[in-house]
Amino acid sequence: MPHSVIRADIQKMTAYQVADLPSDFIKLDAMEVPYQYPEHLQQALAQQLAAAPINRYPNPHTSGLQAALRQAFAMPDTAQIVLGNGSDELIQLLTLLVAQPQATVLSVEPAFVMYRHNAALLGLNYVGVPLREDFTLDTAAMLQAIETHNPALIYLAYPNNPTGVPFARADVEQIIQAAQGIVVIDEAYGAFSDDSFLPQAGQPENMVVLRTLSKIGFAGLRLGYAVGHANIMNELAKITPPYNMNQLSLSAGKFALQHMDWIDEKIAILKQERDKMTAELNSLPETHVFPSQANFITVRLPQAETAFNLLKENKILVKKLHGSHALLENCLRLTLGTPEQNQQVLRVLQQHSDNIQAAKIQPTTTHSESSHNQTWLWLMIAIVVIVFVLAFSFSGSLK
Repeated sequence: MPHSVIRADIQKMTAYQVADLPSDFIKLDAMEVPYQYPEHLQQALAQQLAAAPINRYPNPHTSGLQAALRQAFAMPDTAQIVLGNGSDELIQLLTLLVAQPQATVLSVEPAFVMYRHNAALLGLNYVGVPLREDFTLDTAAMLQAIETHNPALIYLAYPNNPTGVPFARADVEQIIQAAQGIVVIDEAYGAFSDDSFLPQAGQPENMVVLRTLSKIGFAGLRLGYAVGHANIMNELAKITPPYNMNQLSLSAGKFALQHMDWIDEKIAILKQERDKMTAELNSLPETHVFPSQANFITVRLPQAETAFNLLKENKILVKKLHGSHALLENCLRLTLGTPEQNQQVLRVLQQHSDNIQAAKIQPTTTHSESSHNQTWLWLMIAIVVIVFVLAFSFSGSLK
């Protein structure tokens, strides 16, 4: 291949790696919902998909999915919706929308990696403002960065990924008000959060809310949507590929939204599991779970890499955040699984904690034994010396 015609910066990039696991592994690394439809819903979905007009190009605007989204989720009647092949496509398109020379994309650090990736891919400046050590928003630093860089586009994941920590709504509102450019509130995990900007999408005009069906049980459909003011959504529609959605995803998406009771039931279970996992892990020595409003928890624990490998040895895959950012030292991200899967994670991490504590005790025992042995050694030396002196004295007295 003539590499000379391929951009040098792309040649230096690495492709996104999707884990290829044996079927007996518990996969808790990608924030997927662990549940599948029961048999009666699977059969009903199969019938609906069989009737999908796959011989025709899809028309997302007339598919009925947008109307289903409006009915399922609270959003302003005046807001417009643009559908994407997953929210990843919409992030790329929103970045493309502002891709002019010297334009800047602003976000926090650590954040979803695709914000930075797309900015670099499209030749934009990228500024990441570090979060505080507890992963809360440094609002003063963000406002200063807005004043300094005048970003064309700001991404705020709400709650944040990869930390799960929710930002204070008042702080986010300050950023929206201060920004001259577009502010994207990425609510990929909004279904698990106690708060949302979706009811205010497009109000003010520069605020766009991004959501997805991936995190509520349908990652395989690749179905995301952006909600915002017509002035921005109309421009976004101009650069959206005409057939970016497929008939099967559109049909399956509508089916899913017709069964919100099943979705809500599974979300409730996962939120309960989030509370249980947080309490259990926080009870382990030197272990801290950051407060999460997502379907995952980020935990800091001793020797995170060892813990990650121990989980993998037990056929459990989680996300190792350690080494990806300075603020994520000794952190793992655990996607919430079924109650049974979560218990297996807790069992392994309890074992890891026990191993750490045992290793701390062992050197103390060895040192104590060493001191005891040294005492006996000096005692024996003293006895030998005394015997030698007495023997020498006795020998002298005989002369």
